[in-house]
Amino acid sequence: MKTIKQINLFLAAILLTFTAFGQSVQDSLNMKSTVQQNIAERILSGNINTGVTVGGYGEITYNQPEGANGELDVQRLVLLFGYKFNDKTQFITEVEFEHVSEVFVEQTFLHYSIRDNLNFRGGLMLVPMGIVNEYHEPTTFNGVERPSIDGSVVPTTWREIGVGVSGKFDNASLRYQAYIFNGFASVNGTKVLGGKNGLRNGRQKGIKSTINKPNLSAKIDHYGIPGLRLGLSGYFGRTQAEDDVKDLDGVDVGIAMIGMDARYNFNRFSARGQFINAKISDTEAYNTLNNADLGSGLQGWYLEAAYNLLSQEKEQQLYAFARYEDFDTHASVEGSLADNLAFDRNEWTLGLSYKLAPGAVVKADYQIKGNAIANTDKKNQINIGLGVTF
Repeated sequence: MKTIKQINLFLAAILLTFTAFGQSVQDSLNMKSTVQQNIAERILSGNINTGVTVGGYGEITYNQPEGANGELDVQRLVLLFGYKFNDKTQFITEVEFEHVSEVFVEQTFLHYSIRDNLNFRGGLMLVPMGIVNEYHEPTTFNGVERPSIDGSVVPTTWREIGVGVSGKFDNASLRYQAYIFNGFASVNGTKVLGGKNGLRNGRQKGIKSTINKPNLSAKIDHYGIPGLRLGLSGYFGRTQAEDDVKDLDGVDVGIAMIGMDARYNFNRFSARGQFINAKISDTEAYNTLNNADLGSGLQGWYLEAAYNLLSQEKEQQLYAFARYEDFDTHASVEGSLADNLAFDRNEWTLGLSYKLAPGAVVKADYQIKGNAIANTDKKNQINIGLGVTF
């Protein structure tokens, strides 16, 4: 019942927001929804004949919780390289440096164009769930930090090894993706699933990934209404257990995750929203075997509105924005596991995004954090950040 009510609230809020602004302001999108791109997509759609293309992004952040020391961090520096072998065959790889000292390969895949509306992809790829997991360059979202739901419910940055197809049908205003992926690890080293981070500890990140039950991931985007892009995502399968324990009761869990998202631009106004619900099966046996606290349901949503305070004739943009999030990694629990109210969280993020030039942004915001525990003492936080995309 809670899920149905929150879906209805999410959809109603989006419709009311879009209706209010859609009747008062004429559409003036700078970019059609069909060409909204992250860096990898931009490289793939480039017009070079053959050879290497380079792109990247980076973020430096300052986080100041109330009553605690602040933290300065080179949060990430990312370089993307594309190589075009011919008109049909391309290769993309993304190397990420996090917190200066950590290095990861975030994407590395081969892309082959079979025909205009059908492409083959294979390798380490981003799972298409929600908005930010695919579109997380700092100039593509408001706020110094990514939405918290895209960390606790959708474990951004979520990437897996697999194969699949993608394409679009412009006459129907549809873009699609469908992949077979390796899935989460049931136990990742010493880390188990559960707690405030849900499935996050199970990300294998392409590092000697275990697979015994491939998972299905798919997404459809619709861009037929001017200024509006709608997404429907799904991820289905089971977590992966090692050979020496795979026959034990409770070594894995089933996952059925559904996501809905919307992005809208209208003159100087923009809005976005996202709803994610994940049903996790067999958690009682998993928690017993692993002494874990994985919920049988993960759920979250957010709504955000932003307005450019500068004239549309100016290259620079100054967005004032507000975002509200509600997310719970114990939306439901099985067996004797108690519902931890600290995992039922909400956040307001209020701030400014000052785009100095296309690809360069300065951000500042204030976050008001809460949870379902009465009179809880959650630390609110000030964030300041610099971001570039090229």
